[in-house]
Amino acid sequence: MSEHITRRESKKIRAGSLSIGGDAPVSVQSMTNIHIEDTERTIAQINRLESLGADIVRLAVRNEKGIGPLKEIIKSVNIPLVADIHFDYRLAVEAIKAGISKVRINPGNIGENWKVEEVIKAARDRNIPIRVGVNGGSINRKKYTHPTPDALVDSALENIRILEDHNYTNIVVSIKSSDIFSTIEANTIMSETRDYPIHIGLTEAGYGLNCTVQSSIVLGHLLLKGIGDTIRVSMTGDPGEEILVGRKILESLGLKYSPVKIISCPTCGRTASDIDLLKIAQQVDSEIHSRFEKKLSEGNKKLTIAVMGCEVNGPGEASEADFGLAGGQNGKMLLFAKGERLKTVSIDAAVDTLIKIVSDSI
Repeated sequence: MSEHITRRESKKIRAGSLSIGGDAPVSVQSMTNIHIEDTERTIAQINRLESLGADIVRLAVRNEKGIGPLKEIIKSVNIPLVADIHFDYRLAVEAIKAGISKVRINPGNIGENWKVEEVIKAARDRNIPIRVGVNGGSINRKKYTHPTPDALVDSALENIRILEDHNYTNIVVSIKSSDIFSTIEANTIMSETRDYPIHIGLTEAGYGLNCTVQSSIVLGHLLLKGIGDTIRVSMTGDPGEEILVGRKILESLGLKYSPVKIISCPTCGRTASDIDLLKIAQQVDSEIHSRFEKKLSEGNKKLTIAVMGCEVNGPGEASEADFGLAGGQNGKMLLFAKGERLKTVSIDAAVDTLIKIVSDSI
C-alpha cells in the first residue's frame, strides 16, 4: 500500500477469490475480445491476461448460446470472471448458476420488477456481487441530453436504488465517460455519495499512446485522491496491453508491489558519444528482471537500479538507487551504490559487472 495515498473508505465485496474495496489492494482487470462461443481461444486469452497480471476478467454473454461455453470457460480458468449482460435477465441468472464470480448489469434495462428480483435472488443465494455500470451512452435520456457528471451520477443512482430497494447492497459501481474531466468529477461525486467499491477507467480512450496518456491522467488523478478499488484501461486492440498499462500505473503510485524499479535519465549532450544509453538501460532492465525478480518477490524485497548518461546525473541525482551505472569518458562507465562511487569499468563490461555486484548483494 502506498504511504502517500489515503484510500477512501469503502465496503469490501468478494468476487470469487478476489476482494474488491475496503483494505483490499486495487485490482487490475480487462475484458476478452473474443466471442465466448470460440471457447478454446477465449480460455487461452483469459490465461494470458492472468499471466500478464490481471486480477479479474470480464467477458460478454450476448445470448443463450453463450451459457454452455461460459460453463466450460469457468471450469477451465483460475481467475475470477465477470459476465457482461444487457437486457435479458435470464442470461444473468444462468451465468450466476454457472458459477460466474460477478455480473455486470444495469437493472434499469432488465425490464419489469420481477425480472430484477430474479437476478437479485440468484445473486443473493450465491453471494455474487452486481456491478452497476453507467457511461455516456447509458444515461437517462428522458432526463438528460448530455453525459454531464451530474447526469452520469444520477443515472447510476437510479440503477443502484433499484437494487437497494430490494435490500441488495453487494454492489460495485462504475461510472465512465470518454471525457477526462467528466469522468473525474462524476467519480468524485459518487465517492461522496455511496460507500460501494468503485471501478474506475476512461471509456473509449482509443489506442496506443493516446489511450495510455489519457487513461493515466484519469486513473492517476482519481487514485491519488484515494478513489478507485479496481481499474481498467480501456484500449482498442490487444487487451493484454490494458493489463500492462494498468499495472504500471498502480506500481508507479505504490499501489502494487513491484520488486524491480529501473530509473534512467533522458539522453543529452553530456552523454559520451560512444555510450548507447538506451541499449544499456534495456539490457539492464531485462537482466535484472529475469535474474532477480523471483528471488526478490519471494523475500518481498525491492531493488532500484539507475542507468544514467553522465557523472553529473549519476551518483548525485540517483543517490537513492541501490546500484547504478553512469556514463563517463574514454569508453568508461562509473559503477555506484547509494550515491557512493565504487569503481570505473569499460562500457563493454559495465552491465555484467553491475549484475555480478547485484547478485552478490541479494
